[in-house]
Amino acid sequence: AMEKSYVSVFLLLVAISCVLAKDVGKKETKETSTKPKLPQTLSRGWGDQLIWTQTYEEALFRAKHSNKPLMIIHHLDDCPHSQALKKVFAEHKEIQKLAEKFILLNLVYETTDKNLAPDGQYVPRIMFIDPSLTVRADITGRYSNRLYAYEPSDVSLLYSNMQKALKLLKTEL
Repeated sequence: AMEKSYVSVFLLLVAISCVLAKDVGKKETKETSTKPKLPQTLSRGWGDQLIWTQTYEEALFRAKHSNKPLMIIHHLDDCPHSQALKKVFAEHKEIQKLAEKFILLNLVYETTDKNLAPDGQYVPRIMFIDPSLTVRADITGRYSNRLYAYEPSDVSLLYSNMQKALKLLKTEL
């Protein structure tokens, strides 16, 4: 009788640990399938309520699979021009609203992709890439020596370029 109760207890423990193991497995898959919102440090102050991608590769993947254009902002923390543009960008309600239609990436380092620096590695520079992963070299700012640069005073041009990136997308796909 003693042996029987040992076996029963043992089987009960096995059953419990199986159930618990299943639960643990479930939790992990649930968390990975519904992506948690990334910590807002990724916004680096460009719009904390927006969803930012972490890497260029992830951004390209998301643009391709979501059929949204990608907007890449190259900037540096210690660059006064970047900081000034960031402030205007983050406070511009229409830009923040429109930005939700983009896959967003802001980079404080250069990528190795030469297409992202067609006319040099200056900051701040903002480029658009469509879901076919083509860099939109035709969407530029107002400076002929730095085609993708925007000053805080160019915020309305940036806004219309964002609209242009979305419009071109619809007509070309």
